[in-house]
Order: sequence, then structure tokens, then C-alpha cells
Amino acid sequence: MNEFVVALGWAGMYGVMALGAIGSIIGCAIAGQAAIGAMLETEGGYGRYIGISVMPSSQVIYGIVVMFTLQRPVTAETGPAMFGIGIFAGLALLYSAILQGKTCASAINAAKAKPEIFGLSLAPAAIVEGFAVFAFVFALVIAGGMPG
Repeated sequence: MNEFVVALGWAGMYGVMALGAIGSIIGCAIAGQAAIGAMLETEGGYGRYIGISVMPSSQVIYGIVVMFTLQRPVTAETGPAMFGIGIFAGLALLYSAILQGKTCASAINAAKAKPEIFGLSLAPAAIVEGFAVFAFVFALVIAGGMPG
């Protein structure tokens, strides 16, 4: 039983980064596809489309920081907490990155049709980023209270 609990701890420690990375990959791909389409339909402003398309990449950075925060000896006492923090924070990061990618794709599509709303169209993507930051901060706070 202890080996299983220890394995769960390792899964939580690594899982937060892996899930954040998967979400960032998917989110950046969604937004990147919209950026490529916008570049085909416009005569300029390509850099801003690419800039928007990388916004979901921040979730993998949050996952890496939480992974390092969880880095401690994995025991039967710390394993369940590491699993819970890592997996649930990782799922929040994964989901927020995917939805941020979709929001960024919408912003790209809106900005190509009406360039004057470029800045305003980023607000929904920033709000989604805020929820990723909440999950990140809460994971750091909870992890800071763990023994070990």
C-alpha cells in the first residue's frame, strides 16, 4: 500500500507540469491555427497574431514552478497531498490553457476583421489567465504548508 501512495505522490509532482504542458500545447495550437489563417487574410500585423497565439504557454510555466515547489521526499505521509495538489492544479492548468487558446483564437479572428478592437479583444483571454494564476497561487500556498 505504501508503494502505491508513494507512486501517487510522484505522479502528482510530475503530473502538474505534464498536464500544464499538454494544455499549453493544445491551447497554443488552437490559437496558432487561427493566427495562420489571419495572416493569410490580412496584409500586416502578423506579429500581434503570433503574440496572441503563445498566451496559453504560461500554464506550463506555472506547472513547472508548482512541480519544483512539490519537490520533497515522497513518503506515505506526503504522497496523498502531493498527488492531490499536483493533479488538481494540473487539471486546472490544462483546462485553462485549452480555453485560453480558444479565447485567443476568437480574439485573433475579431482583430483581423476589426483591427481597432485588438487590445480589447485580449481581455477575455486575460481573464482566463487569471483563473490559471488562482490555481497556481493556491497550489503554492497549499504546498508550502506540507511537511517535508
